[in-house]
Order: sequence, then structure tokens, then C-alpha cells
Amino acid sequence: MPADDLPAPAIPINEIEFFIFRALLTVILSHILKNSIPDYIKMKYKFLLLLIFSPVLFSATQLFVLGSGTPNPDPNRTGSAYAVVVDGTPYLIDFGPGIIRSAASLSPPWGGEFEAMTVKNFEYAFLTHIHSDHAAGLADLLLTPWIMGRENKLNLFGPIGLEKMASSTLKAFEDDINYRINGTQPANKTGYKYSFNLLSEGQVYKDNKIKVEAFKVPHGSFKDAYGFRFTSTDKVIVFSGDTGPSKTLEKYAAGADILVHEVYSHAGFLKKTKDWQKYHKGHHTSTYEVGEIASRAKPKLLLLSHILFWGSSRDEILTETRTTYQGELKIAEDLMLIE
Repeated sequence: MPADDLPAPAIPINEIEFFIFRALLTVILSHILKNSIPDYIKMKYKFLLLLIFSPVLFSATQLFVLGSGTPNPDPNRTGSAYAVVVDGTPYLIDFGPGIIRSAASLSPPWGGEFEAMTVKNFEYAFLTHIHSDHAAGLADLLLTPWIMGRENKLNLFGPIGLEKMASSTLKAFEDDINYRINGTQPANKTGYKYSFNLLSEGQVYKDNKIKVEAFKVPHGSFKDAYGFRFTSTDKVIVFSGDTGPSKTLEKYAAGADILVHEVYSHAGFLKKTKDWQKYHKGHHTSTYEVGEIASRAKPKLLLLSHILFWGSSRDEILTETRTTYQGELKIAEDLMLIE
């Protein structure tokens, strides 16, 4: 992609300044409404006052970490999965094993407090690449929300292999689907289906709440591994996917509110055999490298996820990263919420 076509750096709104602006505007409009002016003019100002507090204009964007793990079966970290929620609408990024149960634990039907994580609400999902730790939750994502009441098709965005995965999954569960539809269990005939959208670089989705851009990242010999940039009215969140160091990613992440980036322990890397060092060097990003990337991109928050610890502690991962990055830094944990 030509440099001129790359997105401009995010210019985040200062929340305190924005609050003060709204408060002052509210006082001014309230004063106007108290004065003796024609009713039709008062109605115009009342409408403006409503707009000030409209969630459509001033959205609240949340980031949920539904899975922060890797192919290693860490019982405390399920497969890669995130949700960007804008005004109650969830947009999923990756759907590794465990995504549905993790999300459900945050939802009101299962004792949580976030209605957006009620799984029947899941209608949009974006896949970075087809590795199993990012996509093995697909069957659960297609079927369980349908069983729980989803009526609309699931909108899937991903590389070409995702369509084969989805169609094969429905074929494999054909008897189960038919039994639920044709038996005594109440079930609709649409909620398990999907609409596939092939990814390419650039804008891949937009509605009145979110814009999603995809960009290719270097992940070994994969030709269609992607990162994503999600832009709402109040936040820019960038997901690296699985990647080695990428200048393209840096440009998309410039000035973002949150950069979610994968990483591996440098100390652990040095203990690997030469063949595994070659593999990881070509597929992933070290603590030192991700720190250098974030130092140039300057996100408000660098969130490390999909971490290959290899015996290192959380503090050791942070210490290694801080040798090359001095900005705000966190390690992702399953069920973490960032607002």
C-alpha cells in the first residue's frame, strides 16, 4: 500500500476537555431555555441538548480480552480472542478455543454485568489468520449463540481459509443442526448460518459505530495474515495479530489509544534450539522489538498479549519490554476490560 494511502495517526480527544466543553454548553443552553423566547426556538435548543448526551455521537468504546493465550494449553489463558464493544455492539477479533465460555462469564445470564457479552449478540467476527489457537472456537461461535437465540447470520471477515473452515464446520454438525430445527426444540433456521467476507488491505467494514481496516503482517510464509485497526468516535484500537516486526503495523498504530501486540520472551528465546529460534524469529516479535515498535508508534497504551513466556514471569516480560519502551504498558489477562 502506498504511504499516502496509510491512515493518519489517531488524534485522541482529551476526555477532561471534552467533559468541560459539554458542561459549559449544557449551562448555556439551559440558560437560553429559561428565557422568554418562542417555543419553536426552544424546541431546537432542547433537541441540541439531547444531542449533547447522545450515545450515538459520543460513544463509549470498550475492549474485552476474552483470550490472551497461545497454542500452549495454559489453563489460565484461553485461545486468542478479543471484543471491541461500541455502544453495546460487540465486534470480535479472533475466536480461539474458549471464546464463548469466556464471554458468557461476563454476561448477565451467567452472573456477569455486560449485556454485550451475551453470546446471542455476537454477529461480527474478524479473523487475523487461520492458525488453530485463533480460530478453533469457530464451531462454538457459529452454533452456541444460535442455540441461545441469535437469529441473524454471523458476519465473518477473514482470509480465504476461513470460508472452508465455516462450511466444513456446518457440514460436520449437520445432523445436530437438523435435529434442533426439525425436532421439538424451539429453534430458528437462520442463526447458525454465516456470511463470509474475504479480507483485503484497506477498509473492510464500516457502520455508524465503527470502521475496520485490515493490513497484512509478516507471519512466516503466510500470504494472508492480517492485523486490524478499529476506529470509533472515541478510540482507535489496533491489533497486531501474529506478526514479526512490521513497519506497516507501526503506521496503522501511530497514535492509537490501544495497541494490542503479541510478544515472546527474549530470555526464553535464547534457550530455544536453533530450529525453534528460526521459526519464532520469522513468525513473532520479541520483547525488545515490540518495545521499539511502540516507541515509534507511540500508542497511549501498549497491551501485550499472546505472550510466549517460556518460563519468564510477567515482571520479567515487562522489564524486558521497558528496556526499549517507556510508555504505558500492561500485560493482557483473560476477562480483562479496558475502557
